[in-house]
Amino acid sequence: MKKIIKIKIKINGKFSMINENLSLSVFLKQLKIPIKKVAIELNQEIIDKNKTKIIKLKKNDIVEIVHFIGGG
Repeated sequence: MKKIIKIKIKINGKFSMINENLSLSVFLKQLKIPIKKVAIELNQEIIDKNKTKIIKLKKNDIVEIVHFIGGG
């Protein structure tokens, strides 16, 4: 049986342990974050939402997720 390896990342200022080789899109689904209503920054770079399936999170990555809020 394959051993699951955990890595530490920082998400919105808080540390979290996740499975190694987890894609950004799967991670967002686990958090129940609607990708159409957020902006995603990975290591201080804005991420194209079309690339979230191919981006694998790595040890010590820093993810910032900003929700859009309507108003006036």
